[in-house]
Amino acid sequence: MDSVHYDRDGSGLRIPLALKILIAGGFGAGKTTLVSALSEVRPLQTEEVLTGAGIGVDDLAGVETKSTTTVAMDFGRITINEDLQVYLFGTPGQDRFWFLWDELAFGALGAVVLADTRRLADCFPSIDYFEQRGIPFVVGVNCFDDGRRFSLDAVRQALDLDPNVPLVFCDARDRQSGKLVLISLVEHVARQRGEPVPVS
Repeated sequence: MDSVHYDRDGSGLRIPLALKILIAGGFGAGKTTLVSALSEVRPLQTEEVLTGAGIGVDDLAGVETKSTTTVAMDFGRITINEDLQVYLFGTPGQDRFWFLWDELAFGALGAVVLADTRRLADCFPSIDYFEQRGIPFVVGVNCFDDGRRFSLDAVRQALDLDPNVPLVFCDARDRQSGKLVLISLVEHVARQRGEPVPVS
């Protein structure tokens, strides 16, 4: 497939191929943090302060210090080279904003589901969403400083993940760690499509 597109006015300007990747997971799992760490441009964020109106609606168990929430999406960009850019779309984590997911997922190459071991069950809806729609995904276990440490095998068993779904530890605050998660996703998509994956 040709990865270079040209504009329609015939000027010959190179327009890079864009790949869309979703960053999903439960409330407080680190989606906004990961998009911010990875983006080469100032990320677009739709963070709003949690207010008293969320009492009884927003479950803060395990993330009591969280003071904001994404109400639409996060957006960031990574330029791989002049012919290829990656667009990152962070999904909202709360149930009442899930109506946005279908629009965000349209045309996505795949997704990263961030798992927080303090609230592991919160990533089930994301996993179910991508499984039901056949969208390739990987699970990144975000290692919070105050979170319990479990082996990847224990997390895989708890999430009942298909053996073919990549599962990796990550630190959403760290750009290099986030890049390794994205590489894992791209390699997973390539394997699913029967394309060669470079040996690292």
